[in-house]
Amino acid sequence: MSISTNKLRLGPLPKTEIVKLTVALTVTLKADLERYAALHAQTYGEPVDAATLIPHMLESFMARDRGFRKTRGK
Repeated sequence: MSISTNKLRLGPLPKTEIVKLTVALTVTLKADLERYAALHAQTYGEPVDAATLIPHMLESFMARDRGFRKTRGK
């Protein structure tokens, strides 16, 4: 399966400092994250697991949430 790099919202992953956090996911969400990780690895040529993607996905989601962004300055 071939996928264009403009098809994935999450681009190449930057190197960042991390803090460990434990989350519980549904079985379906975990499977979807694993499929996304496989597509991401295929698209960008670097292996990545679902756990590595989660913080980047959350950051992207929060950056696009207008209601949340409005509260940042308060």
